[in-house]
Amino acid sequence: MANGFSVVPSAYVLLRRADEVLLQLRRGTGYRDGFWACGAAGHVERSESVLDAARREAAEELGITVAPEDLRPLTVMHRTGGDGRPVNERVDFFFECRRWSGQPRLVEPDKAAELRWAGLGALPDPVVPHELDVLRLLGTGAVAPLLTHGF
Repeated sequence: MANGFSVVPSAYVLLRRADEVLLQLRRGTGYRDGFWACGAAGHVERSESVLDAARREAAEELGITVAPEDLRPLTVMHRTGGDGRPVNERVDFFFECRRWSGQPRLVEPDKAAELRWAGLGALPDPVVPHELDVLRLLGTGAVAPLLTHGF
């Protein structure tokens, strides 16, 4: 790249039932441990589509199967950590999912301490800041197709 700019793509799956969303309590990851986060999320791997990444993360983290057509694009967030480090330059794809196969369960206890269904109007504290932005907007029904964070 001529300008040396790169971004890390990530996929987020927000499992929904009525006005609730499934959250995980992070631990042992080195990033925002002790914060609540989306039920399933992770980096898009090389040669993997963002849809495939979302489905893979849901299987790896929650033990469920999600069909591609059940992932509804919610928003894309361009965010920065503000420090210029490539790992902190991100593009996050958020998907809402209301149908899946299997019972969500804690599959990676070394990376998450707990799973919890939380009402969008009664989120636990603390929530990973950029994810909290999306969850709050989702609770109001006003999620824009494109969001920024940290700029």
